[in-house]
Amino acid sequence: MSDGILSKAATMEIPISSNGDTSSLPEDDGLEQDLQQVMVSGPNLNETSIVSGGYGGTAEGIIPTGTIKGTGVPVPVLGPGLHPPPPGPPAGGEEVVRGIAVEKFDIVKKWGINTYKCTKQLLSERFGRGSRTVDLELETQIELLRETKRKYESVLHLARALTAHLYSLVQTQHALGDAFADLKFGYNAETQKLLCKNGETLLGAVNFFVSSINTLVNKTMEDTLMTVKQYETARLEYDAYRTDLEELSMGPRDAGAVSRLDAAQSQFQSHKDKYEKLRADVAIKLKFLEENKIKVMHKQLLLFHNAISAYFAGNQQQLEQTLKQFNIKLKTPGAEKPSWLEEQ
Repeated sequence: MSDGILSKAATMEIPISSNGDTSSLPEDDGLEQDLQQVMVSGPNLNETSIVSGGYGGTAEGIIPTGTIKGTGVPVPVLGPGLHPPPPGPPAGGEEVVRGIAVEKFDIVKKWGINTYKCTKQLLSERFGRGSRTVDLELETQIELLRETKRKYESVLHLARALTAHLYSLVQTQHALGDAFADLKFGYNAETQKLLCKNGETLLGAVNFFVSSINTLVNKTMEDTLMTVKQYETARLEYDAYRTDLEELSMGPRDAGAVSRLDAAQSQFQSHKDKYEKLRADVAIKLKFLEENKIKVMHKQLLLFHNAISAYFAGNQQQLEQTLKQFNIKLKTPGAEKPSWLEEQ
């Protein structure tokens, strides 16, 4: 029956008026009934189906649709197990993203302008064409600090070498004492053990000396030099914007130039404040560093002198007294490492 209906519908010529109006079709009750059956048994034109496996597949994946009243626009009708699509970005989302992008662009732009001005100023100073702000007293102290740091690094290097040699000596004496004891040379074995004990005590004192010098050089002095680097960068920026302001001041005074001059004056003042603040910070840190260095070195040199003198004089009591004086505790050989709770 379906084949007959389809063949009959296929051979019919259906005239269509303007805008697809079919109201002028001739009345044919049989044909109308057949078409109604086809429409009922055929697919719903208001349904959108996604069928895998070709025609005749299962009905899974069919998304029923309806229409918005008065518009004819199809919309999905959610059934069991179906969920609406995730909501789109909020109404102001694009404005927020655009604002962030503009802010980042402004940051990059300011960084680029600042880098250009500083590079120009640096090259001018290198080739002797630009002026440079110099604080003679502060510059002298900074150079002295750098030189002092290089000398202390040399002392630290030598002290570490001495520690390595002492450790090798103590290990050799310990092995020699064991060898004497194995050969029943009791007196020589006891002597080497005593020397080994004194060597371990001296090694503890020298290690404490090395640790203190390392803290002074690589933490205290380095922290001051980091502030010095910030100060030098601020000085370069200050001179760069000062030069820029001087060049604008000597130019024409039209409306645009006056606006640029005001902006340059504001930027120059900002960098001047930063430069003066860091200059004061460097001066304070240099003063405190000098005081701290004197205290640290007085204590460490006294420790080093007393420990070395007592060791080579063979004065075991004086050597141990030196470690007590400076609150240095030696680890007992073979002692287990304290637990986490004991270290707190």
